[in-house]
Amino acid sequence: MKIDLSLGEKSYSVFIDELQEIKLKGKVAIITNPKVGGLWLDFLLQRLKCEQKFIITIPDGEEYKNTASVEQILEKLFSSKLDRKSTLIALGGGVISDITGFCASIYERGIDFINIPTTLLAQVDASVGGKTGVNNRFGKNLIGSFYQPRAVYCESKFLSTLPAREFAAGVAEAVKMAVCFDGELFKFFETHDLKSADEISHIIARCVAIKADVVARDERESGIRAALNYGHTFAHAIEQSTNYTRFLHGEAVAIGMSMANALARRLGKLSGEQEERIRAVLQKFALPVEFKIKDIDAFYELFFLDKKSENGKIKFILPDGIGKFSIADDIDKAAVIATLREFA
Repeated sequence: MKIDLSLGEKSYSVFIDELQEIKLKGKVAIITNPKVGGLWLDFLLQRLKCEQKFIITIPDGEEYKNTASVEQILEKLFSSKLDRKSTLIALGGGVISDITGFCASIYERGIDFINIPTTLLAQVDASVGGKTGVNNRFGKNLIGSFYQPRAVYCESKFLSTLPAREFAAGVAEAVKMAVCFDGELFKFFETHDLKSADEISHIIARCVAIKADVVARDERESGIRAALNYGHTFAHAIEQSTNYTRFLHGEAVAIGMSMANALARRLGKLSGEQEERIRAVLQKFALPVEFKIKDIDAFYELFFLDKKSENGKIKFILPDGIGKFSIADDIDKAAVIATLREFA
């Protein structure tokens, strides 16, 4: 299956279960981590045709998505004498996708890169759309760029080696899209356990199609694309307050959606029954929905470091029922604090 993302000269395709051969000119550097490399690097090397290949491995984990890893990658690219005709390939999950794309965007002012996501989270979300970046001590993805890949290859076979916890983290991002854009997809999560390859491929294809449509309409997140951050304003604060070590990103998003849902219910945008349906789906896939906030005021202040905040106003993406969303930057602080107290 092929899904096209229309962005003029930056258009590209997302291929689902069609990775037979990749032919590239010039040098190619594959960025991966030890775990993914051990499982799937040979699979890729057998299908990659190019002049010269280099393998760059960085440690696994969100805590390594930083400028130190960027420096490590760039150092190896320069020492290997890659040039503007070279290509980077991201082989891994969301961290690898984000950091490889960022390195591609700044190396010699920009070279091509290809995403080959190996986690469900990266296949349904992170690898498509051109958001790249790294974290720093002030917050998540605050250093980065919008830089589109030349192609994305999603292979469902990669998920066969994915730990259950990592798979569930990807489900969280898929549920996010369903709640905001597709009520029928949400019902699919309610009625299916995602145990079969066909069910998983359906989820991947539908989420990629949603993401492709949204990005084509709003590449740089000036409007509708912000809806893809449902749950993320809260999630990023959770991740930062736990030093990116306690939760996988998708797990933090699941909790963040629960917090956003509580705020939406308080504002009359989500009924208690709808809130419980979303909670039930998240729990069905063993995702966390609770988090104990130790310092509510400090947690609230973390929202202002979120990239969606503008002119000192926090932008919240909230469900408007199931299948629709709303974006608001004028929510009274008291309502937000009262919501956070539900998690204290």
